[in-house]
Amino acid sequence: MRIALGIEYDGSGFCGWQIQSHSSSVQASVELALRKVANEPVRVHCAGRTDTAVHALNQVVHFDTESIRDSRAWVYGSNANLPPEISVLWSKQVPEHFHARFSAVKRTYRYVIFNRKIRPTFLNKRVTWDYRPLAVSKMREAAQHLLGKHDFNAYRAAGCQAKSPIRTVYHIDIKRINDIILIDVMANAFLHHMVRNIAGVLMSIGAGERSIQWSKEVLDSKDRCLGGITAVPHGLYLTEIVYPEEFNLPAPDITNMVW
Repeated sequence: MRIALGIEYDGSGFCGWQIQSHSSSVQASVELALRKVANEPVRVHCAGRTDTAVHALNQVVHFDTESIRDSRAWVYGSNANLPPEISVLWSKQVPEHFHARFSAVKRTYRYVIFNRKIRPTFLNKRVTWDYRPLAVSKMREAAQHLLGKHDFNAYRAAGCQAKSPIRTVYHIDIKRINDIILIDVMANAFLHHMVRNIAGVLMSIGAGERSIQWSKEVLDSKDRCLGGITAVPHGLYLTEIVYPEEFNLPAPDITNMVW
C-alpha cells in the first residue's frame, strides 16, 4: 500500500531534507523511524526538498510498504522514534498513482523576518534578522511585478538543476506583526533558492537601497548576477502543499502555525 504523511520539522540542525553522506538529514531520520514501525526498509519521497536550515510546517511525503498498520501507528509509532525536531502530523493511505512531488499543484513558502535593531535570542535560527527599518508598503508594491508566469532565471541559484526557469507565482502576501514581517509566496513550483532570492530583493527595496522597480528589472534581466544577495535560510518555512481534491489529504491547520 502507499501511505502519505504530513511532517513538520525544525531544519536548523539538519543538512536539509535529502540524505547526505556528510551530515544528518530529515529524510534519513524519517526513514529510520518508519523502518522501525514497518519492520522493513522504507524509502520516502517528499513534495519539496528543503535546504540546510530550512524548516517545514507541512511537508508531505509518501512511501510504499507491505506492512499493515493503522493511521495511529504510523503517526505515534514514527514520533516515538523521531528526534524532537521532527514530528509526523497525520497519515493517510493514498492510491498508487499519488506522488508527493508530482501530484502537487501548488506550494507555499513563508519567509519570516525579525525586523528590529537588536538581534534576536529566542528566535535565533528560526527567523531572519534584518536591523534595517523595512517599509512593507514598498515591498508589497515591488512584489506585484513577480506575479504571474515568468522566466525566473534571475531569481534562482546559479547551480539550480531545473530544466526550465518558467514558474507561475499565484500570490505574494506581505504583512507586518510588530517586529515580524511575513512574506508568503504561492507558486506551482519553485526553483532552487527562488524564495530566498525574492526575499533578498524585497528586503533591499524595503530598506530603501533599491527602487520599487528593481524587482522587475531583475526579473527582466534573466541574469542571476543582477539579483543581489540571497537571503539566509533560517527564516524560510515550507507551509502548504496543495493537491487535487481526489486525494482528500488533510489541510494544514494554520491556527497551529508558529507564525
